[in-house]
Amino acid sequence: MPGAITAAMLGERARTWWQEEPALLLRETVAMATLAPDLHWQPQGAGLWQGSAPWWPFDRPAPAGLDALSSGRTLKVQVAYGHGFPVAAPSIWALDPEPQLAHRLNHAWHVNGDGSLCLLASPAVWSGREPAAELVAKAVGWFIEYLLLSRGLIEAMTNTGIGADPSLDTLIRDAEPDGDRWAAT
Repeated sequence: MPGAITAAMLGERARTWWQEEPALLLRETVAMATLAPDLHWQPQGAGLWQGSAPWWPFDRPAPAGLDALSSGRTLKVQVAYGHGFPVAAPSIWALDPEPQLAHRLNHAWHVNGDGSLCLLASPAVWSGREPAAELVAKAVGWFIEYLLLSRGLIEAMTNTGIGADPSLDTLIRDAEPDGDRWAAT
C-alpha cells in the first residue's frame, strides 16, 4: 500500500526519551552526579546507569556499625530506563550482591520476579516528577536491609525504608562483621 508506514520505517525514526527531551536527561544527569557520582551513564536503548551506589545517601547520620555490617562494600546497581520514562519508573537491578532466584518468590526480600528491586509500594507512587536518583537512594536502603535479612537479623524488609526510619539502627550497630559470607548472600 503506497504511503503506508512499515515497522522498518518506524525503527529508523524511533527515538527515546533522552533524545527527545534533552532537558530531562540533564535533570537526570545532575541528580545522579549529585547523589551517586560512581554511576556511569550508558546511552544504549532507553538509557541506563551502572556502577556503585553511594554508601549512605540519607539526610540522617549513618548508623554505627554500618561499615562492619557491609564489610566496607557498597551496592553495585544498574538503573535501566524504559522508553516510557518519566511516566514509568526506571527499574533497578542489584548486580552485587545479586539476589538469589528464591528471593524473587518471597515478598520479604522486595525483589520482583524479573530480578529487579521492588522499591515502590505500587506503581502509582511514582509521579514522574522525581529523578531516578531517588530510587538509587531507596536501593541503598534495600541493600542494608538485604544484609540484615540474609543474616537472619530481621524477618522481612521494612515498608518505609531505612533512610528515614532509625528502627533498625540498633541491629546494625550490634551486627558482627560478616567476613567472607558476602558471596553467599
